[in-house]
Amino acid sequence: MIAAHADWSTDPRKRWVSIARRDAGGWRAEAPQPVGDPAALVARLLAEGVPLALGLDLPLGVPRAYAEAAGIGFFPDFLRGLAASPGFFTVNAGLDGLALGRPFYPVRGIKGMTRAAHAAALGFAGAAALSRLCDRATAERPAGAPVFWTLGANQSGKAAIAAWRDWLAPALAAGAPLRLWPFEGPLATLLAPGTAVIAEVYPAEALRHCGIRLAGSKRVRADRAAAAEGLQAAMMARRVAPCPALTEAVRLGFGADAAGEDRFDSVIGLLGLIGVLDGLRPDFVPEDPAIRRIEGWVLGQTALPRPL
Repeated sequence: MIAAHADWSTDPRKRWVSIARRDAGGWRAEAPQPVGDPAALVARLLAEGVPLALGLDLPLGVPRAYAEAAGIGFFPDFLRGLAASPGFFTVNAGLDGLALGRPFYPVRGIKGMTRAAHAAALGFAGAAALSRLCDRATAERPAGAPVFWTLGANQSGKAAIAAWRDWLAPALAAGAPLRLWPFEGPLATLLAPGTAVIAEVYPAEALRHCGIRLAGSKRVRADRAAAAEGLQAAMMARRVAPCPALTEAVRLGFGADAAGEDRFDSVIGLLGLIGVLDGLRPDFVPEDPAIRRIEGWVLGQTALPRPL
């Protein structure tokens, strides 16, 4: 089996993937490498003839309130159809352009801009309607940003646009061998040679699953290097044997350039993915039809959101 996790960005220079291959003795992990053309990456890995699990650090799913208003019954079908709707991905500069067919906002910060106003412009009663259940804060981690929000360091909307518009929607429309977890079934059921099973993996969630404490910020090389011991312990616990280049990258905090945090996240996400593949974390999805068909879930997450 092959496990891979890609940290995503609108800037291709900050898209990095970490790859590991499982054999009888465990996993052999490579150092992070640029994603490049994602379709070519998947084709190259599938050519090895073994099941492929690919984690992505970006939203897979839409909020239930949005799905109800837009008449969406199954996220993979909706995503496939977006290949014929390029206007959907236009980011609105102001509230007046917002519509169910153009939900992303805003282009830049403006005075008085709020998520409540974003929600109201889409016809929702409050800002909470913009978030999926898996985006909300839990006892284990803070909240993630709403899918359609595109401003600030914590936003995920731009990554969703880049992946959905430029790769996933056209690939699905063309019949590429991609299966989306959890919408199309449990991870173990979907894994098969010739198929890439794609799941949403949140590095901030996976970091906690691996028992790694990051003192400071992942954006600071010294703080990433200080987490090396915990990262090495997490690899050992998951029977992951790093190649020499990955061992050195961990020791050096994944480099001093701006992409160091992306390489770090790609490895953390890979370990989170491997933890589920090997049964160290459950393939848990709440018994909620809206989550299983529309909103999606974060792989390995078992904590439910805090009450609003």
